[in-house]
Amino acid sequence: MTQTLSAPPAKAVSKPAGRPRRGLSYSVYLIPSTVLFVAVILVPFVMNIGFSLTKWDGIGSPEWVGLDNYSKLLSDGSFWASFGHNVALVIAMAIIPLVIGLVLAAALFDFIAKRFGPRTAAILRACIYLPQVLPFAVAGIVWAWILAPDNGALNAVLKAIGLKSLQEDWLGDPKLALYTVMGVMVWVQVGFPLVVFMAGLQRVDPSLYEAAEIDGASWWRRFWHITIPQIRPEIYVVLLTCTVAAIKSFDKIYILTKGGPGGATNVPAYYSYQNFFEKTQVGYGAAIATVLTLIIIVVMAVLISRQNKAEGADR
Repeated sequence: MTQTLSAPPAKAVSKPAGRPRRGLSYSVYLIPSTVLFVAVILVPFVMNIGFSLTKWDGIGSPEWVGLDNYSKLLSDGSFWASFGHNVALVIAMAIIPLVIGLVLAAALFDFIAKRFGPRTAAILRACIYLPQVLPFAVAGIVWAWILAPDNGALNAVLKAIGLKSLQEDWLGDPKLALYTVMGVMVWVQVGFPLVVFMAGLQRVDPSLYEAAEIDGASWWRRFWHITIPQIRPEIYVVLLTCTVAAIKSFDKIYILTKGGPGGATNVPAYYSYQNFFEKTQVGYGAAIATVLTLIIIVVMAVLISRQNKAEGADR
């Protein structure tokens, strides 16, 4: 008699109890950031747009005026002058620090680190980056004391070395105030691109420099044809970050000059603040803030698009 053996029934494989599905587990992590984005950015921005369509002094009920505030902006000379000053800040906080930071990063990486050791290069990098760590509320007060016309350190030094004729009211002269603020901004901002570029240089293949050096390429040619193309992503990151920081800059102007003298250093962010809180023209200040936000979004979109095209061309 033949006995048929049957295979034991397969045990059902059960998933661990309480383990969420893969798609659900990913979306859960987005909830906190989404809530913060809606509460901190989206809702205030929508409310700001609503205020910009009204005439309101902050007390009582707003009066609906539609696009009158935006029409007023088109003929507001102070508004357009503030954007011109903002372009100067973009140069001082993005373009100039990018160039200086790129050269300094290459110098520290190629010369200082190789001749004096990476520890020396790290110390110098930290010293240059220090203004980024300092609260500008503190650094700005120190700079205001240095640049004071009567007892400021800069004028005192010029007098001590026999250059009294070069003494100026650095922050009080309408012809000099904006350039003085630009100089302070360069000092503040140059450490950020330096750190980013030195981090980017760590991933560049050293064999590229060795091959170029064997072929007789000078340091400048190696810098231009190898360093810059290799750290192009970092260049775009620095340009985007510093440009946005310059466009929305408020604290530096508030601490150093309060937009003066005579509006010579006023920028849209501070001009919006003036209309909000000093002139109590809430609707007009909201319109300025809305336009400034839209400009920042456009600038970000353009720079990110350029970066994506550059990265696509390199592939």
